[in-house]
Amino acid sequence: MGDVVSTHLDEGRRQHIAEKTGKVLGEFCRCYKEQYGVALFNSVRYEIEGNGGPQAQLLHRKVPLEDHVIYSGNLFQYIEENKKWRNRFCVVPHNYGLILYENKLAYERELPPRVLINSAGYKILTSVDQYLELVNSSLPGVTPKSGHSPILKCPTDFPLILWHPYARHYYFCVMTGKEQEKWRAVFQDCVRHCNNGISEDSKVEAPAFTDAVRMYRQSKEQYGTWDMLCGNETQVLSNLVMEELLPELRTTISPRLKGKAQERQRTWIQISDAVYRMVYEQTKAQYDAVMAKCEQERPQMESTIRTDMDQIITSKEHLASKIRAFVLPKAEVCVRNHVQPYISSILEALMTPTSQGFAEVREVFFKEVTDMNMNIVNEGGLEKLAEYMEKLSQLAFHPVKMQSCYEKMDQLKLEGLQQRFDVSSTSVFKQRAQIHMRQQMDDAVHTFETLLHQDLGKQPGKDDLCKSIQRILERVLKKYDYDSSTVRKKFFREALLQITIPFLLKKLAPTCKGELAKFQELIFEDFASFILVENTYEEVVLQSVMKDIMQAVKEAAVQRKHNLYRDSMVMHNSDPNLHLLGEGIPIDWGEEYSRQPEAEPAADKRRRAKQVVSVIQDDEGVLPYELQPSSPEPREPEQPDPGAPPSSPDGVEEIREVLAKESLGDGVEAEERLTNGTDTMQESSATKEVAVVAGSVPGDVPQGPASEGDGVHCATPASPVPGAEVPSGAGVPHAAPASPVPGAEVPSGAGVPHAAPASPMLASPMPASPVPGADIPSGASVQHAAPASPKPRASAPSEARVPHATPPSPTPGAETPSPSVGMACHQPSDKETGKEVVPPGSECSPPQPMGTMESGEGVQTEF
Repeated sequence: MGDVVSTHLDEGRRQHIAEKTGKVLGEFCRCYKEQYGVALFNSVRYEIEGNGGPQAQLLHRKVPLEDHVIYSGNLFQYIEENKKWRNRFCVVPHNYGLILYENKLAYERELPPRVLINSAGYKILTSVDQYLELVNSSLPGVTPKSGHSPILKCPTDFPLILWHPYARHYYFCVMTGKEQEKWRAVFQDCVRHCNNGISEDSKVEAPAFTDAVRMYRQSKEQYGTWDMLCGNETQVLSNLVMEELLPELRTTISPRLKGKAQERQRTWIQISDAVYRMVYEQTKAQYDAVMAKCEQERPQMESTIRTDMDQIITSKEHLASKIRAFVLPKAEVCVRNHVQPYISSILEALMTPTSQGFAEVREVFFKEVTDMNMNIVNEGGLEKLAEYMEKLSQLAFHPVKMQSCYEKMDQLKLEGLQQRFDVSSTSVFKQRAQIHMRQQMDDAVHTFETLLHQDLGKQPGKDDLCKSIQRILERVLKKYDYDSSTVRKKFFREALLQITIPFLLKKLAPTCKGELAKFQELIFEDFASFILVENTYEEVVLQSVMKDIMQAVKEAAVQRKHNLYRDSMVMHNSDPNLHLLGEGIPIDWGEEYSRQPEAEPAADKRRRAKQVVSVIQDDEGVLPYELQPSSPEPREPEQPDPGAPPSSPDGVEEIREVLAKESLGDGVEAEERLTNGTDTMQESSATKEVAVVAGSVPGDVPQGPASEGDGVHCATPASPVPGAEVPSGAGVPHAAPASPVPGAEVPSGAGVPHAAPASPMLASPMPASPVPGADIPSGASVQHAAPASPKPRASAPSEARVPHATPPSPTPGAETPSPSVGMACHQPSDKETGKEVVPPGSECSPPQPMGTMESGEGVQTEF
């Protein structure tokens, strides 16, 4: 924590923050203990009585992303401590955390990451103007004057900013609009997944927690939906505390901030983040303690429930009848006058975008399977089928392909109704529908591959195989239509209740809430832990509106609006053996059907994880800043400083000039210092190391010149030497690129990589100096016109290979290295990153799908 932040958060203020946090958590924990007994009773009662809904027709996969990485690739990050932009290698593992490494080599060598981000509660912004608007609103009265430099200036036109109302912000940028859209889809998928951090598999803790949050906020006269109910339990509680604490701190600290408007805004963001970390640590300890206490009391409570179940139910029904007689007449009048006229309008506003999204899921699934079938007709063979099925099996978790489905929910508008029913934002409903879409897509894919795998046991020929695929596709689509109708109807009912119930409770509170205390005497003391007057009152209010909601959804289904099925249409035992198939061993298409010359060693297999999305790159494959045919003679490289880190382009206005010079192969020295667009370009007499940039993909931005004080010699591109020869023969790469393409995948089993030329002019063999961080193949004997020693950082194991650029679509079977299990993670310290490392006390280890560092909510770092 910097001196400025420490000044504003002295010991007295820290003590006040701890006391305020403890007070809020004390009230919440009281609510949680009460709700825990009610949730436990409801869980045991449901277990005994059943009352389940219609059975799903599609199979559900238990561990959909085991041994997979969602995405990995390069992008620029702004480092606040030294006000510079640095190239980072970003990995998104199967738990949807964002993990940043210094470069790809650091990831492959299993070095600790620079940054770990749990993206719950963040918003993804693609415009600096959007970000500045949010920053200005977070600190009222502090707005930079026109003409002054803003708090952030991006070196490209394609920023990606992660904004949080309390925690620190993260700034990234890429070089093209296509890259920005794809990264945005990846980031949004991470946010969507991490926001849904409270596990639904927990039948007691999850409902107890959400009901306790709702009861606590209602006790503060806060009704309606809450945008910050996102993340795991500790994150939600931290947001709950910050919602009350931050306005008080803003009033106290804001007048004392000094400096220009930009500096005051930057300081306030740092203070807010520091307070959030303090609150998070205290919240985690206190919530874990109350959870442990409830778990300790659970066996005794559950024994009482099972023994006295009938008496508890009778007592609750007696209480409900008394409350119903008092509340129901008033509730029915309120429903008739203020809710019933608007139910159909709310439902229609929900149905249109949601049903379009589910229809798009169906269309994407149909198109992917149909394209696969046509390709099998042309190419044939089970091996080709295995390649396509390997990709299809992870379709639901491909953020770019699923983006067209998710975008349909952006049309959701509750204008007019939103203000009437106190709905702060529609984002809660959008994200919930999108999660349902992803789940239905994965269920459809899993059912399809299970049925196809069973059919392959008959060893069909090519023609029979294509017919089988088509027949299974039609069969799965029928099941999808039924399940999607069931899921959507349930979603509509839940959304209508979420919108109307808080409104009714707020309307009835003045006349009803004060009278509830007199009903407490109707509850036996032995059953007081399982029956609450407040909960029974809400159930009565829910019953008053539930009939109208059920009727509205039923009418929509009867009219076949948006392909909804009637409740009376039930598919009974259409596939009695299908669910038995789904309980088998997960299918590994690559291992079972791909013919590989020799098996991959077990140790290597553990180190590598299959990647759902291939390296992000433009379809054209050529960037405007790639090498041109003509360039000056290469210069003799100078030995770099062994201890210096690689430099990155640090200018806002100058970065495009640097890229333009590199595109022309300009060897003229250009060294500038770029501190977020505030310093001008400076010339340096330092000699540059010569390197060739070849086979680049979007997202791999050449390192620019270093600032004068960095002491780093930067690489500038050099032209190919006409007479250079590359010896041919086994084990020698042909037309090898100058450095491994950041984010490029190496297909398993690949022997000698051959670099595909980015353009015709690069088709000839090209010598190059190793770029910092490059892997040097063992035994490679390539002649260079201007030999140059690699930097010490470029050392690599003898088994290292030089990867080649991958195509835009994911290469079947391609794998991304991941760290081995059990590696100790020490806290990195670097003057460049400062506080971006994991905070003390949090556990971390290199990301990998074997579960050494992740939780169900995402990578647990901390904001």
